[in-house]
Amino acid sequence: MTTMKYRIDRRAALGLIGGATLVAVPGARVNAQSLDKISHQTNWRAQAEHGGYYYAVVNGIYKKYGVDCDLRMGGPQQNPSQLLLGGRVDTIMSNSFECINYAKENLPFLGIAAIFQKDPQVLVSHPNVGNDSLPALKGKPLLIGAGGRTSYFPFLKAKFGYTDDQVRPYTFNMAPFLADKTVSQQGFLSSEPYAIMQAGVQPVVHLLADAGFENYQTTINISRKLMTEKKDLVQRFVNASLEGWAEYLKAGEGNKAADAAILKDNPDMTQDKLDYALKVMNERGIVKSGDALKLGIGAMTDERWKRFYDTMSDAGAFPKGIDVTKAYTLDFVNKGIGA
Repeated sequence: MTTMKYRIDRRAALGLIGGATLVAVPGARVNAQSLDKISHQTNWRAQAEHGGYYYAVVNGIYKKYGVDCDLRMGGPQQNPSQLLLGGRVDTIMSNSFECINYAKENLPFLGIAAIFQKDPQVLVSHPNVGNDSLPALKGKPLLIGAGGRTSYFPFLKAKFGYTDDQVRPYTFNMAPFLADKTVSQQGFLSSEPYAIMQAGVQPVVHLLADAGFENYQTTINISRKLMTEKKDLVQRFVNASLEGWAEYLKAGEGNKAADAAILKDNPDMTQDKLDYALKVMNERGIVKSGDALKLGIGAMTDERWKRFYDTMSDAGAFPKGIDVTKAYTLDFVNKGIGA
């Protein structure tokens, strides 16, 4: 899974209608008749990286906040950003790149929370061949997908001197990597490294976020219309989602029901993969690190948004002159949930 960049259809975006009936019952337990509906589109097939949302659904956290969350599973044939822009869904899982693209195109959408403080994007190398750090990969062959070439690769070029002639196509097949110890490849922290370990190789995993790639991943993106007209509902949805994530990360009894729901939605997922993903998300601070340790899960700051935009515009991933403050709002986060 990689950060993808999409072409934005302005006409579809401006045609958005959305929202739900507002019932102001923040934090209260309510019956089904008074639940406010809101739909949330995930960015891939069900997995542990969506665990907090599933936890909040099956363990009644959304209901506690008066919310009926319609959690919709993504997949390879779906483009969450286009579903949001076209008014087919209320909120989506996304990232900083999409939010800044909204601001670039002056579209009425933005990010309101960042579940992942660290983007789980990694480069994976073989052990004991001198590829034990990101600087060491300069000039060496890399398997990178099309999405990565326009998102994180400009960062690697600017920071470590990587060049385009290092890049080979990545086809989401581990065989080329396993066959050539000189090759490194892209991956998602909880996915490709696990598959490689299952094949008998203990990989060196380079988490790009730890090298300064400050992309917020798994943002909650929404229309300004819904955010403005149903602010109380949006706040309750965010609070419930963050509470669900705080509980899922604890790996307590409630995770059994959440994992069962994930496995039901995605029969290709397995419990061992879920367990591994949760383990590495906790070990590497994907959700709880940096600002989230003080401000709570979902935290965002003006300073980090500006740093990320400045870094990526300097690297050529964005044009200069975008008002990055239009890409997000801090109104719904930094309230200490899960800190």
